[in-house]
Amino acid sequence: MTTHEIQETTTRHPLRWRLLALLGVAQLMLILDVTVVAIALPQMETDLGLSRAAITWTVSAYTLTFGGLMLLGGRIADLIGAKRVVLTGLLVFTAASLATGLAGSAEVLIGGRIAQGVGAALLSPAALSLVVTLFAGDERNKALGVWSALGGGGAALGVLLGGLITSGPGWPWVFFINVPIGLAVIAALAVVLPATTGQNPRPRLDILGALLVTGATATLIYALIRAGDHGWLTLATGGLVLAAAIGYTAFTTWQKKARSPLMDVTMLARRPVAGGAFLILMATALMVAAFFLGTFYFQHARGYGALHTGLLFLPVAIITMLGAHLTGTLIGRLGARPLAITALLTAAAGMTVPAITLQPLAVTAGVALAAAGTGALLVVASATALGYVAPQEAGVASGIVSTFHEFGASVGAAVVSSVAAASFASDSLAGFRNGFLVAAIASAVGAVIAALLTPSRPTADH
Repeated sequence: MTTHEIQETTTRHPLRWRLLALLGVAQLMLILDVTVVAIALPQMETDLGLSRAAITWTVSAYTLTFGGLMLLGGRIADLIGAKRVVLTGLLVFTAASLATGLAGSAEVLIGGRIAQGVGAALLSPAALSLVVTLFAGDERNKALGVWSALGGGGAALGVLLGGLITSGPGWPWVFFINVPIGLAVIAALAVVLPATTGQNPRPRLDILGALLVTGATATLIYALIRAGDHGWLTLATGGLVLAAAIGYTAFTTWQKKARSPLMDVTMLARRPVAGGAFLILMATALMVAAFFLGTFYFQHARGYGALHTGLLFLPVAIITMLGAHLTGTLIGRLGARPLAITALLTAAAGMTVPAITLQPLAVTAGVALAAAGTGALLVVASATALGYVAPQEAGVASGIVSTFHEFGASVGAAVVSSVAAASFASDSLAGFRNGFLVAAIASAVGAVIAALLTPSRPTADH
């Protein structure tokens, strides 16, 4: 260790590992709020009399707001300092969790989920920037490894917690549990988190850009949800899709003109970043699709309780982590392209099983196989988007990947909800079968696109 490294280590915050644990708990709450809610959805539907669209928006409203405002949240952290934004985001998320748990109608429930998404969009990028600031060298790599592992761990913990809480005190507690944890973390971070200042010169906030991209995605998701009841080839559906396309075009045009753009859209013209964004969108869309379809199949069609369903999905979540771990060890040797293709074909094979037969064991085995593919895809996506850019561009590329991660979850829930609409309205299993079939086809088509978009290995010059 050099003299500089020794000095840098000794000047690091003495409580940095404790701070990582606190920030990690906060981040875990955000991740849990996708999978833990998925298991509770059927009970919410019964208690609140939710329509299929309201069920879908309960997932999509959170991930859409989270993804659409995340880059803006990062900009705000740069503007006024990460500590303030972390505490504000956590406070908003905690208060929104209380309001969502108290919801007595679909409107309040979805409004609470939107508010949770706003809090998450403030908290997540600011917390990550603090982790990067608190650690250096090898310690930073270890800290970021812990941070990344929260994704897979959150999925595994979420399905089990969702089952335990929903079958015990009831679905409101999947939100209420955030309140005491959030308040405790806020109190601890307020005391021990070092003060941070904004950048100088301060960046401008691209609020118009955030509204355009979030609005365009919301319109697209509304079109996908609506199509399940009113038809995929109707004039209204086509008009909504066209409106979303115009919104994305306006966003892209504005980003090229804005003085402080939300996203460097020119990076999406680069094959590695475009490939990584596509892969992360596919991975989260397929993962949420599997959880959404599987949860409602087991609880609606089979009459299983929430705990039974959660236990069935626990091995699925563990296999997701195993797929990710195995891919992490292989990607350096094999390169990204063959692993991306293999991961998507594995997901396609897994989704095909329940599309052929909806026996409970077949559904569990098929979804588990698909989960191995999606877990692998998450790793390949990050490595592709971040492994081919210069170090000074990693923050921008990471923001793009994180945004597509949340948007993928929103789109996945919307598509399979519409395709499986018949099974939500009746005892028919055809909708579930069609949902898995569409996911299988999407995975297979995705494998072809991945073969064209994904670079094989990093280049020396990035």
